Amino acid sequence: MPMKREETVDFHIKSSWHAISRMYNQKAALEDFTASIGYVLININSKDGTPATKIAPLMGLEARSLTRMLKTMEEKGLIYRKQDPVDMRSVRIYLTDEGKRKKEISVETIKNFNVHVREEVTEEELDTFFKVFHKINQTIEKIQLETINPNQYKSKVYEL
Repeated sequence: MPMKREETVDFHIKSSWHAISRMYNQKAALEDFTASIGYVLININSKDGTPATKIAPLMGLEARSLTRMLKTMEEKGLIYRKQDPVDMRSVRIYLTDEGKRKKEISVETIKNFNVHVREEVTEEELDTFFKVFHKINQTIEKIQLETINPNQYKSKVYEL
């Protein structure tokens, strides 16, 4: 029996995420940056900087995508790169004063959205929401594991 798109889990997740992303981008555009840049800023330690290699995994990004974004951020004067004082092979990313200011805007935007949601959604509903998303993520991990190792749950074809 065919499913309507409104009946699928991914439709609701994707449409909600797009709406949130548009809202964050509108706010960021007022300050001449994007929601994606805001997320990178949030993942950079304001005091000690962050190793460049650690940022992409924190955000679930490919390193190539982040490299382009870091270049743009450097050109906009939001970050600077400096050799790691402990591991000379590594580069740390630091926020400029403007980067720190835009990080604050990003943090406040996220906090503000969450306050508005909590005004509309009860704690019990949020608790259920988080439990459901946890189960969805577990399901995704299981599907990915089955894709990577498809014979894991099937009987062995041969014995060694």
